[in-house]
Amino acid sequence: MKKKIIVLLILITGGILLAQTGNTQVIMKTNHGTIELEMFDELAPKTVDNFVGLANGTKEWTDPKTGEKVKRPFYNGLTFHRVISDFMIQGGCPLGTGTGGPGYSFEDEFPGEQIEITGAITSPEDAFMVYQEIVVPYLQKTETPDEEILAIVTECQNTNSVNPIMNKPVEYYVEKTGHQKPVASVTPSVSCDYGTICMANSGPNTNGSQFFIVTKKDGCGWLTGKHTVFGKVTSGMEIALAIEGVQKDGRDKPNKAVVIEEVIVK
Repeated sequence: MKKKIIVLLILITGGILLAQTGNTQVIMKTNHGTIELEMFDELAPKTVDNFVGLANGTKEWTDPKTGEKVKRPFYNGLTFHRVISDFMIQGGCPLGTGTGGPGYSFEDEFPGEQIEITGAITSPEDAFMVYQEIVVPYLQKTETPDEEILAIVTECQNTNSVNPIMNKPVEYYVEKTGHQKPVASVTPSVSCDYGTICMANSGPNTNGSQFFIVTKKDGCGWLTGKHTVFGKVTSGMEIALAIEGVQKDGRDKPNKAVVIEEVIVK
């Protein structure tokens, strides 16, 4: 059975990060204008190295269209394939569908203490965590999903809410899907605020090439510690907001391609 789900990208929030001297600077030229970024080299060194290596063409990656291993600038010519108003703009998929990557994955970087989420789901924050870390990966990998899980997801979509997730404890979803319990950072030292650039993923430690820039001004505190934050916009946030406002289809894909023309590392 073909599964039709809305994959909710989720963000992490916290305090505003101050500029750090000596950090890598990046210029992202798009067909809507230029966005300038400052990387968080010390807070997310592996993620920054990955992004910079792909951007420069010094890191090897597998072209999903040919299956060949290559070394060339990865992001030039790709698109922002998913745009959600008052939320984020997402790019970095070589296929332009949200399903592609560089042919490898690497671990998250979450400075701060980690705790396991367990028992009754009593808040929308925990419900979003369970949805992202257990339900979404399960549905992405399962051709014939459990009918009860599918019914809960359908109700979430119909109500545009994660409240239906709260009707069952975490252990119910773990048993149904075989996934581990979600983990949240309770003392984050880096957060996914307005204007930050974060890694998109399909669950823990599945980072590759896709990223998103947060356009939600009040943040999304319920998802702390779920997406590695590795930089922030220093100039051109108005361009990100303009991209956020383009016309799009029912899957949040822009009707006219929003192209990343060139990524330059300074």
